[in-house]
Amino acid sequence: MTRIWVINPNTTGAMTDTIAHCAGAVAGSGVAITGITSEIGPESIESHYDEALSVPGVLRAVRRGEREGVDGYVIACFGDPGLDAAREVAAGPVIGIAEAAMQTASHLGSGFSIVTTLARTIGQSARLAERYGMQRFCRGIHACEIPVLDLDSDPNARKVVTEACRDALEADGSDVVVLGCAGMADMCAEISAELGVPVIDGVTAATLTVQSLVTMGLRTSKLGEYATPPKKRYRTGDPPAG
Repeated sequence: MTRIWVINPNTTGAMTDTIAHCAGAVAGSGVAITGITSEIGPESIESHYDEALSVPGVLRAVRRGEREGVDGYVIACFGDPGLDAAREVAAGPVIGIAEAAMQTASHLGSGFSIVTTLARTIGQSARLAERYGMQRFCRGIHACEIPVLDLDSDPNARKVVTEACRDALEADGSDVVVLGCAGMADMCAEISAELGVPVIDGVTAATLTVQSLVTMGLRTSKLGEYATPPKKRYRTGDPPAG
């Protein structure tokens, strides 16, 4: 049995449930998906500050997974918080949902648009597109201005996100949409059906990427940068108040 943990870097359990359901829906037979809610950190991630404080929770989850023999991990936040550090800690593959979504989108069209939550996160998505070599595919990044936690509670959220995707396709001349938040994972199929274009959810894309790597018997290289961190003493404490 292949074990994949889908780690929600925020502390909102309802979002973890949605993420885990979407991941489980695409996992193959013989693959066990477990949704993990971060034990420490913010309730949602909508700033650099939030992201920085989410990383210790991600690493705590990965360290626990290593003790329990987990085969691979998905970091289910579009900022991919703590991705490099998690790869140092984990033996198996660790994939971020922004990384997986952009790479998947690049296979399906000549250019993609990202639709995210708040405008203040657009810069982070742009930097990730550059990091992953996706600038020539990423034609634009757009915000629907719905806070992360409202994606589940606002009855109009799905409609607003859909219209933001429609507008992005027209504005950018793109032919694929990437949803820029794990909290949008369950909107993917419906938006795709309405707009008639591929709409990529990074949770499912990352889950299947991890599954494929594990199936191929591939693990994170420990030869260079992702070698296990040297042992040393660390001083820990409560994060600063927001």
